[in-house]
Amino acid sequence: MNEKRTSLEIIAPTVPEAIQQGLEQLGVPSSQVNIEVLDEGSRGLFGIGARQARVRLTLLLPPTVAPSPSSPEMESADQSFPESSRATYPKDAAHLKKVEEIVSRLLQEMRIRAHVSATYADQPNASGEKSIHVDIRGKDLTVLIGPQAETLNALQYLVTLIMGKQTGRSTPIIIDVEGYRARRENQLRRLARKMAEQALKTGRRQVLEPMPANERRIVHLELRNFEGVTTESIGEEPRRKVTIIPK
Repeated sequence: MNEKRTSLEIIAPTVPEAIQQGLEQLGVPSSQVNIEVLDEGSRGLFGIGARQARVRLTLLLPPTVAPSPSSPEMESADQSFPESSRATYPKDAAHLKKVEEIVSRLLQEMRIRAHVSATYADQPNASGEKSIHVDIRGKDLTVLIGPQAETLNALQYLVTLIMGKQTGRSTPIIIDVEGYRARRENQLRRLARKMAEQALKTGRRQVLEPMPANERRIVHLELRNFEGVTTESIGEEPRRKVTIIPK
């Protein structure tokens, strides 16, 4: 059956900015769209011949069977890599250098000065792969994070697409800015336990703010063994949220 798919073309000074604008207009996280880079744009020479970037965002069709909202395992933080296309890169400095070059070039296009370093994770993820972690350090990099980390996630998604296109393979890539993701995870864990205690104290369910799937998963896992409460996700993207329910 041929179903109509919603798509949107965006023109902006850089590719990440175009992706961010498109996500905001569609009102969805990057995990729910297919992103095509139609034109990477160019700054030209001394401003001559410069052109803006152009991308197309297409909403992905919803699955025929929705996952159980109470299953934290279904709230995967790694949604950008279909099982059929996953592969493990050899632990090779050349691949790390390539990722660093891609990220550095995108930052230059955004006129952002920062230091970029890439390393392999110490331990494999649930799929048995060692992801590539990219750390971006510099001054005043909050613009790279954006609301609910949408800009950071868009940049991460774009780097994954470019890396996959250049190598013909896909690998998990996690991009962080000044340790933001670790701080956010700790914040979510503290919030989850605080709200669970509140649920037990009041006997009422506690509803958290809307979060992307990877953040909801952190909350589910943090409270998985918290005595006296259960958790489930409710609502529709992009305003899906975790509810903490006293037993």
